[in-house]
Amino acid sequence: QVQLVESGGGLVQAGGSLRLSCAASGRTLYTMGWFRQAPGKERDFVAAINWSGGSTVYADSVKGRFTISRDNAKNTVYLQMNSLKPEDTAVYYCASKGGFITIPTTSWGSWGQGTQVTVSS
Repeated sequence: QVQLVESGGGLVQAGGSLRLSCAASGRTLYTMGWFRQAPGKERDFVAAINWSGGSTVYADSVKGRFTISRDNAKNTVYLQMNSLKPEDTAVYYCASKGGFITIPTTSWGSWGQGTQVTVSS
């Protein structure tokens, strides 16, 4: 089992940047992903990276603005978020799974507690 702890959320103005971190403990060489959930909406896929870092997938809404990366020596996954928009406001969750990158939330096994990102206009 993997334990995940997110950090790095906060309040930022539109156009600004934030970097989220997800520290993993336990078995850690898993595919890792970021999801987000805005109030009253479903939890949506944002980005994912395979265990080696050689493969990444992004939601269309964040392509070119967000970058997912990982440092396996530190058991940490990052989400660099640039050119933030008010519609990026949400609770951001880190997740892990075995095997290949998939998008449906139901295919991800472990979740962090989430970190709030608020983008003001």
